[in-house]
Amino acid sequence: MKSATFRSGTPVSETPVKEARPQVAGTRPAGASDERSAANEVRKMFTDIAPRYDLLNHLLSLNIDKLWWRRTARSFDSILSAQDAQVLDLCCGTGDMTLALVREAARRGGQPRVIGADFSHAMLQRARDKFAGGSASAIEADALALPFGSDRFDLVTSAFGFRNLANYDKGLAEIHRVLRTGGEVGILDFGEPKGAIGVGYRIYFRHVLPRVGTMVSGVRGPYAYLPASVERFPAPEQMLARMRAAGFSEVSWAPYTFGIAGLYRGKK
Repeated sequence: MKSATFRSGTPVSETPVKEARPQVAGTRPAGASDERSAANEVRKMFTDIAPRYDLLNHLLSLNIDKLWWRRTARSFDSILSAQDAQVLDLCCGTGDMTLALVREAARRGGQPRVIGADFSHAMLQRARDKFAGGSASAIEADALALPFGSDRFDLVTSAFGFRNLANYDKGLAEIHRVLRTGGEVGILDFGEPKGAIGVGYRIYFRHVLPRVGTMVSGVRGPYAYLPASVERFPAPEQMLARMRAAGFSEVSWAPYTFGIAGLYRGKK
């Protein structure tokens, strides 16, 4: 097994700087005391914001989210260019990452089977609308108890959804289970940039984004939860350690846009 590195094209550090962040089981929205209540709260939040989810994502990220999806999809072009690859986009939400995978496959001449899975019916219905007439399919499924047999997929991705799981280790274990030997995982999620950029980012993320999100969506809870969930999520070196513990090798983290987001990768 190779040692974990931070990568942005080439290795940045063989020994990532440790951050003082407590080890947590998974997300815990306000009012949630355990895994079940956390999952229920997350499902309710995404049901509430589903009608305006895409609009707010693009608005609040200044459309950079689209660039992140494309970059992530292109990171796996060797798999997506295959004619018979099996691909799962986990916590797919309204399906934008799923479609980025489909488009990258088409660009590379591949014909993989791409499935988007989410446990929010309201979000998944919007994904199904986007997938209509295309090559992606959607299934309602819990990431902590996937309805798939073991050793099925060549690639499992998750974009801005893994952070919302009530148990990160269970989520990684399920991803590892459904991947074939040699298969890859890609988890795209928010980070916390450092330095002056980090200061400005935190002001925006903690104070501006929740207000704008609440104003446009008419729902306060989810946009107060977002910055809290990012701050609770494991720091990169902690996440890489969890991936190794789950059985993944060649684990790495590549920062996007000064570390505002980043892609975790690993191989079974």
